[in-house]
Amino acid sequence: MSASYHLERAWVDGAVRDDVRVEIEDGRFTSVEVAASSASAAVRVPGLTIPGLANCHSHAFHRALRGRTQRERGTFWTWRDRMYAVAGRLDPDSYFTLARATYREMAAAGITAVGEFHYLHHQPDGTPYDDPNAMGLAVVEAAREAGIRISLLDTCYLSSGFGKPVEGVQVRYSDGSAEAWAERMGRLGAREGVVVGAAVHSVRAVPRDQLGVVARAAHHRPLHVHLSEQVAENQACREVYGRTPTQVLDDAGIPGPLTTVVHATHLTDDDVTVLGGWSTHACFCPTTERDLGDGIGPSRALHDAGARLTLGSDSHAVIDLFEEMRAVELDERLAAQSRGHWQAAELLAAGTGGHDSLGVDDAGRIEVGRRADLVTLDTATPRTAGTGADENTAVFAASAEDVTQVMVDGRVVVRHGDRAEIGRELDAAIDAIWKGME
Repeated sequence: MSASYHLERAWVDGAVRDDVRVEIEDGRFTSVEVAASSASAAVRVPGLTIPGLANCHSHAFHRALRGRTQRERGTFWTWRDRMYAVAGRLDPDSYFTLARATYREMAAAGITAVGEFHYLHHQPDGTPYDDPNAMGLAVVEAAREAGIRISLLDTCYLSSGFGKPVEGVQVRYSDGSAEAWAERMGRLGAREGVVVGAAVHSVRAVPRDQLGVVARAAHHRPLHVHLSEQVAENQACREVYGRTPTQVLDDAGIPGPLTTVVHATHLTDDDVTVLGGWSTHACFCPTTERDLGDGIGPSRALHDAGARLTLGSDSHAVIDLFEEMRAVELDERLAAQSRGHWQAAELLAAGTGGHDSLGVDDAGRIEVGRRADLVTLDTATPRTAGTGADENTAVFAASAEDVTQVMVDGRVVVRHGDRAEIGRELDAAIDAIWKGME
């Protein structure tokens, strides 16, 4: 199947270009022509078009918490209690329904690929389902029906904290040992359009002597890990191991070019040097980090040391990667009390270039041979009008609501008018989970 589109403005080769004609065949760009004649028979696409966005850190079931955890003062740890309550109620069917609606919201926001940090593996009492990967396969199918690609980052979770056994709902997360986790993950096998990656939940949830097993099982796969999100976790790690979480991971051979550290909020200067030296991806999730009061991570210092910035919506307090992009710069401004740490082009590259961290090396750019993922923004809304219709518009003005059309692998999966239906689907899925809990 082939198609031609004339893009009014598009982000190509690191800059916004006028009149870009693209030819698409079998889901890939076969031709990209800048300053093309407008007389062609191609379908005209008004507005600013960018490559598809990669949401590199998602917990799909956290979407059920939006707006329901703001009623009292607290910390990450009190928020976690509410999250655990939701985790205890899901089964493969309800998880599929919630994840599909959540992924549809992502698609409507211009997200064409998601990294699902998946640790909700077993039944409420910790017993495996008949298919021990039933929950993971539910989110894979949810992404397929929503029209976006998924990297299932199957997560090892063995401890409630530095040697303590899992407790409460955490029994759903644990396979008992890293070897058992690796065996179950290995049964997922290859699936069309799906990357199966690995994850270490955190150094508190995977004992140091088990990290090497995870590293070996993740060989040649994306490997993600929550890192130094909380000061309390850092302190406990030092008390138990005499090392920072980054040092513990480095000792186990975890960091590398296929590794993504998520949050990386409370790092020492030496930690930054280590992660940069490994060319690790650093996934920042500013809307979640501020929602939970986590703190502001050293995004620019990591980049300057050699790490590669990616973005995620994490707990889905907001699903809007345009907001995540600008929040990286705005948070740096708050911390440094100065402006101009990140340029719009760098942040847009982080939003579109995160596919590499998900094990997808042929997306994220409007370029011949790449996957034909296109996200079009309306440049005449009250938010975007008068902003120049360039990369600064996308990063510092636009929101998910300005997305008018989303294409994945050459197929339109979302149009502007789909939002009401998606809202109804989310409402029904989330109400069913909370029924009887409040």
